Amino acid sequence: MFPLRDHNPSNRTPYVTYALIAINVAVFLSYWPLFSDPQEVDLFFTRWGLVPAAITEGYQAGGVVTSMFLHGGLLHLGGNMLFLWIFGDNLEDEMGHAGFALFYLACGIAAGLGQYLADPLSMVPMVGASGAIAGVMGGYLLMFPKARVDILFVFLVFFKVIPIPAWLMLGAWFGLQLLAGAGTTGAEDGIAYWAHSGGFAAGLLLALPLWRRRGGAAYWARTHGQPPHPEVSYRTTTIPTVRRRR
Repeated sequence: MFPLRDHNPSNRTPYVTYALIAINVAVFLSYWPLFSDPQEVDLFFTRWGLVPAAITEGYQAGGVVTSMFLHGGLLHLGGNMLFLWIFGDNLEDEMGHAGFALFYLACGIAAGLGQYLADPLSMVPMVGASGAIAGVMGGYLLMFPKARVDILFVFLVFFKVIPIPAWLMLGAWFGLQLLAGAGTTGAEDGIAYWAHSGGFAAGLLLALPLWRRRGGAAYWARTHGQPPHPEVSYRTTTIPTVRRRR
């Protein structure tokens, strides 16, 4: 299952979301030439990524922040930016530009610390915005649990776009991170499961004050878990039937 878009329009331009996407792309392009030399790119990630063992030894703590703007490849970057584009604008709409920027950074730091605590002696550098974006997903789940999200469902050669409620998609994603992370740090397969889980949990907690200001459970009762404004309706395209001439 891969999310494509949500049906939750934002009421104002999400400048911070766009800026974060632009910064991540610009940073990636700045070190793109290093990928031609595996040794050089490994040294770069070790210098600027989050290396738990280095923090344990008392240095390179800044990697908790700088690692959020590094990615290990085009697919890594593209997938993260797609998730940020889908879910970031609505939280920015609710939190305001400055509030959302601080929320994003706080979630990213919490995600990095979650991965650090899972294996404080690891020499494997962690890079990627997915921990911070997991926090955005956690906040989105709290504020809009029943917003519709279009996902691309792929099974072998069968594929279909299906709208499902956000709580199902985001809850399943979070559950998979917990299951995959159980008994492992993620270093074995190169996925920071505990950064994802930590970021998601941080996003839920940090969005709680906003949710309470909106009325808490009364807000859910008032909106039925839906966005507090009309959703977007997308036109579905169909392939016309072509009749064979006799």
